[in-house]
Amino acid sequence: MIFLRKPSAETVRKFLDDQARLDFTYSPVGATAGAAPPGYRLNHTRERLGTGRATFERARAALDRWDQFRIGWAEVQPVDQPIQPGAVVAIVAHRLGLWWLNACRVVYVVDEDDPEAPTARVGFAYGTLPDHVGAGEERFLIEWDRETDEVWYDVAAFSQPHLLLTRLGYPYMRRAQRRFGLESAAAMVRAMAEPEAATAPG
Repeated sequence: MIFLRKPSAETVRKFLDDQARLDFTYSPVGATAGAAPPGYRLNHTRERLGTGRATFERARAALDRWDQFRIGWAEVQPVDQPIQPGAVVAIVAHRLGLWWLNACRVVYVVDEDDPEAPTARVGFAYGTLPDHVGAGEERFLIEWDRETDEVWYDVAAFSQPHLLLTRLGYPYMRRAQRRFGLESAAAMVRAMAEPEAATAPG
């Protein structure tokens, strides 16, 4: 949905109520957990956040707060939505002088922190619902490599245009996706640098 002004919380709530009843707009649901499906454009950004268990836990908390959307031109609503399979959220974006509402549903959650495993991983993926400019899936992941002690933020997506408007403007949509990946990574780096109290919920 497109608006001339930022949609109100009530508008977003009704939008999500309507979208929650609908199915995903793409068939390879959950494919971000494995090999990329054919026929979709891919986007991948990976950024080092620091080292150690403390950084891993801070990054996990930042992801739970949707801090990767602290980029100025996009946000998640409701911002306090717990990340769990089936949860539906709106991505509210301000681009080209307009406000865009895009609906997504969480497909799966990753929580792999076996102390015997070489890598700990936490994160989630969401997929597009009918009122979204694209069709596809995006995965947000925090990885801690215990052998190198490095912590990484990794965002990967596959997509194709869904609406007529985005089919016509697909090159712009692709640039916006790449920009989101880079700015999302920068937002996570900033979250690691801030005092913990500054990014606490509430």
